[in-house]
Amino acid sequence: QVQLVESGGGLVQVGGSLRLSCAASGRTFSTHSMGWFCQTPGKERELVATISWKGARTDYVDSVKGRFTISRDNAKNTVYLQMNSLKPEDTAVYYCAFGNSYLTLVRLQSDVQYWGQGTQVTVSP
Repeated sequence: QVQLVESGGGLVQVGGSLRLSCAASGRTFSTHSMGWFCQTPGKERELVATISWKGARTDYVDSVKGRFTISRDNAKNTVYLQMNSLKPEDTAVYYCAFGNSYLTLVRLQSDVQYWGQGTQVTVSP
């Protein structure tokens, strides 16, 4: 069993920055891919960013490329999402996702074994 605890969400003005953190329990963190998803009311949870188990590979949804950066520190069992140049359309609940394996990047909800509790990000105009 893996538990994911997120932090760093909040209210920020347009153009501002936030850094989300997700701390994982358990010894298997470093051997699994990780991701961040977001969800708004009435919509499906969708991928924002994904990172391989060693951090060598990353990928992003087009809308955040150049603004968001996913990273991980396996020594601290933590994955991060640095969010810069925030826009109102970035407002959502953000979820940390623990992947099924190290072989593939997390891209779909079906690739996720464990979820964090979610953290609200609100960008005000």
